[in-house]
Amino acid sequence: MEEERLKSILASLLFAAGEPVSLARLAAVFDDLPRATVHKALAEMAAQYSAENRGIVIDEVAGGYQMRTPKDHASYVRKLLAARPPRLSRPLMETVAIIAYRQPITRPEIEQLRGVDTGGVLETLLERRLVRIAGRKDAPGRPMLYETTGEFLELFGLKDLESLPDLSEFREIERAVEQATTGPVEGIETHPEESAAIAPAASDDTVSPDSAGEKPAAPPTPSDDNDDENKTPQ
Repeated sequence: MEEERLKSILASLLFAAGEPVSLARLAAVFDDLPRATVHKALAEMAAQYSAENRGIVIDEVAGGYQMRTPKDHASYVRKLLAARPPRLSRPLMETVAIIAYRQPITRPEIEQLRGVDTGGVLETLLERRLVRIAGRKDAPGRPMLYETTGEFLELFGLKDLESLPDLSEFREIERAVEQATTGPVEGIETHPEESAAIAPAASDDTVSPDSAGEKPAAPPTPSDDNDDENKTPQ
């Protein structure tokens, strides 16, 4: 197959998918092409789209490839669609950050770090499919373990968990999301070796729909875990 035709077909596939598509899925479409050839074509397309300042870019996101609008076009796209970008309140940001850097992690462990009850926040994150239940911890009460999802990576424009920023960079992301009018988060350099240092603290003076009902967390007990077991994730 000619190189230009391959790139044309790949562009159609990415456009039609509308979500990140893994290299394996893309390569499976072509019976007579090795995966390395498809990967090379995708890399060249991404570089070409970026260099030519096109209205569409190809990014590696959530373990796959996706067509996206450039970050500096975000305000124009929002005006056309009359929509605002997804907004995460401070409690949601703090909780998902803890899960991202400490996963898999239990609810009592999250509450120990945040100092407040996180039942409602976890339910919201589950509903938004930013976190999921990853099983149960081998501990008294067998509390549920939480981890982030592919949707989390897609929302923050991360290739994989190794791309998680360090604490200072995550603070920049947090501020951008709180403003909710600055568009997608800008690209970030990664320093995964520093990620273990994160332990965001709740802000006492922040009130939002997600935080208004929060209350100080009680010491972890078997009953707390049983409450988790009775909840059905959305």
